[in-house]
Amino acid sequence: MHNKTKKILVLSVLLGWFGQIAGVAAEPVHHISSETCKSCHKEIYKQWKGSMHANSTALKDPIHGTFYRKVVGDPTKEGVTKKGKYPVCLQCHAPNAARDKMTKLDAKPAYSEGVNCVGCHLLEKYNGIEGKGGKLMLGMKSYKSSDQLQGPQGFNRGLEKLTASNDVFGGAGGGDDSKPNPHLGSAVTLDGKEVPSMPMKANASLMKSNEACMGCHDQRNNSHGVPLCATGNEYVDSQSDVTCQYCHMPMVGKLADHSMGGGHHEGMLKRSLIFTLDAQPKGGKLMTTAKLKNQQPHSLPTGAPFRNIFLKVSAYDAEGNLVWENAKGHPGKADPKAYLAYRLKDEKGDPTIPPKATQLGEDSRLKPHEERAFSYEIPSKGVVLVRGEVYYNLLWNTLQSKFKHLPEDLRTPQLISTAEVTL
Repeated sequence: MHNKTKKILVLSVLLGWFGQIAGVAAEPVHHISSETCKSCHKEIYKQWKGSMHANSTALKDPIHGTFYRKVVGDPTKEGVTKKGKYPVCLQCHAPNAARDKMTKLDAKPAYSEGVNCVGCHLLEKYNGIEGKGGKLMLGMKSYKSSDQLQGPQGFNRGLEKLTASNDVFGGAGGGDDSKPNPHLGSAVTLDGKEVPSMPMKANASLMKSNEACMGCHDQRNNSHGVPLCATGNEYVDSQSDVTCQYCHMPMVGKLADHSMGGGHHEGMLKRSLIFTLDAQPKGGKLMTTAKLKNQQPHSLPTGAPFRNIFLKVSAYDAEGNLVWENAKGHPGKADPKAYLAYRLKDEKGDPTIPPKATQLGEDSRLKPHEERAFSYEIPSKGVVLVRGEVYYNLLWNTLQSKFKHLPEDLRTPQLISTAEVTL
């Protein structure tokens, strides 16, 4: 080992020893804010900051926050329980707080940041969500967590040590070897800031596989045993070998995209679907067929059960006037086949919200890789254009009207695909 490297290692040991004598304990790794990681991983931080992972807590996600406050309580209070138990929501939505069994999410940045950098990169092994007696072990409960960061590759410097390399830099900036690297075992000073030692080991079997995601995105039942989110089951049924990361964290240059787009991401929504439209004249009518093909290895939409999709088909004359449509406004009642949703019911069989559901209703969503045709006979007189539009909703119509406190963009249908036939 090179003399300079030896001196650095000895210094690190002495600093740790003196710290113990002084009674100064190092901050737990799961308390480290993503602001610390930003020092080196600026682009990844920027992507993550705009993601739903960064906004996963009841403090930042208005939809989740609404249900959390209604069902659990105040996310800024300590000791909040649900029927005397620690809120299971926090196992996924605030993993660092869940490790400490804390409920006051504004107590530490690492709590309020939700699924932050260390929230994912401290997961060491996925044990599955099936617990004893059929009880689901969700989120952090489904993992063995570590106090050492886990990475898809780590920093494999064994050969350099064998050849007595004195390289103390790491490339933590995505190929920039001019910066000291705290992942190699020692604290560093960067841009005038002290960055604590955060050793990282390779864990490709978790970080590059679905196991990194399934603890939170497999399935989730409510207290009545009714499945709410069931993306994992949908994926298994698809018999696909495409990993979650392939779609949700594609490589952009040398970096995996940490935007982790999903149901709130316009680009992800638009590429999730193939939409085609055909209209053929026959006997004074236009025999019109709209086709929707789900590109994903899980249902479309998936995740939270109140997400839904609907299809609008319209016909126009030469002046652009609307002369026919499959439904006025939302097609849920006038054209129910054009409404793709996951329904939940109460004990009376009436529609209800997820926490109160005691049984499943109709599931009309597109199954993994399913292509579905929608047929219409449109009077052809005066029609010069047939147009189809596919809209994505984060909420059921009933919730849109009830949750008027939510930002308008969360309550407004989003146009994700269009198709036209000119006659």
